[in-house]
Amino acid sequence: MTTADKVWIVDDDRSIRWVLEKALMQEGLDATAFEDAQSLLAKLQKDKPHAIITDIRMPGIDGLTLLAKIRMEHPDVPVIVMTAHSDLDSAVSSYQGGAFEYLPKPFDVDEAISLAKRAIAHHHEQHQTSTPLLSATKGVDIIGESPAMQEVFRAIGRLSHSHITVLINGESGTGKELVAHALHRHSPRTSRPFIALNMAAIPKDLMESELFGHEKGAFTGATQLRQGRFEQANHGSLFLDEIGDMPLDTQTRLLRVLADGEFYRVGGHIPVKVDVRIIAATHQNLERLVAEGKFREDLYHRLNVIRIHIPRLRDRREDVPMLAQHFLARAAKELNVEPKVLRLETSTFLQQLPWPGNVRQLENTCRWLTVMASGREILPSDLPPELQQVSSHEIVRSVQTWEQGLAEWARKELANGSKLLLEQALPNFERVMITAALNHTGGRRRDAAEVLGWGRNTLTRKIKELKMEVAGDEEED
Repeated sequence: MTTADKVWIVDDDRSIRWVLEKALMQEGLDATAFEDAQSLLAKLQKDKPHAIITDIRMPGIDGLTLLAKIRMEHPDVPVIVMTAHSDLDSAVSSYQGGAFEYLPKPFDVDEAISLAKRAIAHHHEQHQTSTPLLSATKGVDIIGESPAMQEVFRAIGRLSHSHITVLINGESGTGKELVAHALHRHSPRTSRPFIALNMAAIPKDLMESELFGHEKGAFTGATQLRQGRFEQANHGSLFLDEIGDMPLDTQTRLLRVLADGEFYRVGGHIPVKVDVRIIAATHQNLERLVAEGKFREDLYHRLNVIRIHIPRLRDRREDVPMLAQHFLARAAKELNVEPKVLRLETSTFLQQLPWPGNVRQLENTCRWLTVMASGREILPSDLPPELQQVSSHEIVRSVQTWEQGLAEWARKELANGSKLLLEQALPNFERVMITAALNHTGGRRRDAAEVLGWGRNTLTRKIKELKMEVAGDEEED
C-alpha cells in the first residue's frame, strides 16, 4: 500500500467526513470527501479511487443507488457502505448490491481504517467480480443496533447468494429461528419452502418418519404414503432446531442424506432425491457432545461449515429499549389496543436485568404489560413481580461497570465526530451523583453534601448551576 492509494468518502454529515478524512490521511492515504453522491459521480468520470466509503441515507442519490451505479460502471472499485440506520435490510441490500463491507454507525475509527486498507488490498488483487442487485424480500426481521447483532447481520448478508450449510448457536430464546428464517428469506431459495423441525419436540421413535416420511404399511397406523420434512423442503431450506437432541441412529441417516442427496422413506426401497439447504441450530456445546460420544464427529463437521453465534440479550443491552417498544407495538396490534410506552427509568431498569430467557422473555414481558399495566406509560412499578424482585446482586453482576459504560459512550461520541466531550460528560456525571446522594439521604442536602465530599454551599451552588429541580430541604446555612 502506497501514499498514492486513494479513498473517497461521501456523506452528508460534515463531522463524519471530517473524522474519516483526517484519520485516513494520518494513515498515509489520499482521502477526498464529498457531501453528496452527485459530486462523487462527476469526479468519477475523470478519476478513479482505490476504494469508496459511502453513507446510505443521503439527499438526492442514496448510497445503495450510488453502489449500483459504481458496480455497473466500475466493478473493480470496492465500496464500503455505512449507515446509522442499522437494520438487517440495509445490511443485506448492501451485500446483495455488491458492497465490499458494511459499516454501522457509530463506528470505531480504527475499524473504518482497517476496512479501507482491506478494500484497497482487494482492489489491487483485481479479483472483484460484478454481482447483480437483488431486492430483499420484505418481512419481519431481526432487530438490533448492537455490535454483536451487526456481526449477525453481516453474516446473513455475506451468505445471501449462498446455498451453504449454516450452524446457528446461542442460548434458548435468543432468536435462532428468526435468523434461520432471515437466512432463507435473503437467499436464492427465498421463493421455495422453508420447513422447520424441532428435534427436542419429537419422540425418538417418530423422528425418522418426520424427517424422511414413510411408505404405506411401513408400520402400524401407516395407512398411506407420507412425505417427510426433507421432501417438503425440496429446493428450499430445512431448519433443524436443537440438532444436539437428535439420536445417534438418526444422525447416521442424516449424514447419508447430506453426503448423497438422497434417502429412503421408512419402509421404502426406492431412493428419493432431494436438493435441500440445511440450517441447523443448537443451544448446546456440540464439541463437548462429540467428545462425549453423543454426537457424530463427521456430522458435526458437515454441519459446522459456517457458524453464526446469536448473542444473549444481556450481551446486547443497548437493543433492549428498541426491542421492548417493538414487542409492545406488536402486542397492542394483536389485542387491538393503544400501544404502551416505556418511561425512561423503566427502560433503564430493563437494560440492567439479566434476562435469562433472552429475547423471548422480553417479548412475553411486553405482552404481559400490554394486558396488565394500567396506564399508557409503563413505570418500573408496573413490571411483573418477578422482575421487580430481581436482586441488586443479580443486576450488578449482569451489567458492565460504569467506567466501561462511560468508555463506550466516549468511543461512540468520538466516532461520530463529537468534540468538547468533558463539557458534555462532567455536568451529567455531577447530576447523577447529586441525585443519587439526595435519594440516599432522603433529600437532606447537608447529609448529601457530606457523602459527596462537598460543603453544603458547594452542593447548593452546583444544583443551581446545573438547573436541577430537586426535592428536599432548601434552607441555607
